[in-house]
Amino acid sequence: MNTGSDEAADTAAEAEKKPEQPLGSRAPEFIQARRALHLSWQVGVFVVGLAVVGAGIVMLPLPGPGWLVIFGGMAIWATEFVWAQLVLRWTKRKVTEATQKALDPKVRRRNIILTTVGLVIIAVLVGIYVWKFGLEMPWNIEQ
Repeated sequence: MNTGSDEAADTAAEAEKKPEQPLGSRAPEFIQARRALHLSWQVGVFVVGLAVVGAGIVMLPLPGPGWLVIFGGMAIWATEFVWAQLVLRWTKRKVTEATQKALDPKVRRRNIILTTVGLVIIAVLVGIYVWKFGLEMPWNIEQ
């Protein structure tokens, strides 16, 4: 049975072999050649990235892919700012490490056992509630 762990290990090994892109602006050459235009470009990238990160922060408590949008905003910033490139590289490295750790059979087995125990506890609590109160909603119960 193929769990996909071999493929993940191959892609992680390939990612380590690939040289990382150099840090710095990825703006087109004609924009980098003119200081005022490049500064305007940076302000625009910052504002767009800030809007995307702000939308992601709003999505954290609300429905929506908050973290995914925040990382998208960071990727926008990383096209122009070195600090964002470093944060994105660190995040990618940590996600890769966590993925490799999650693919470990011992960790997967432990997670399955913990999930099963949690579901059993929830099922018992729901069973006790239904046995005691029936299918009444908690706000309709009169003691």
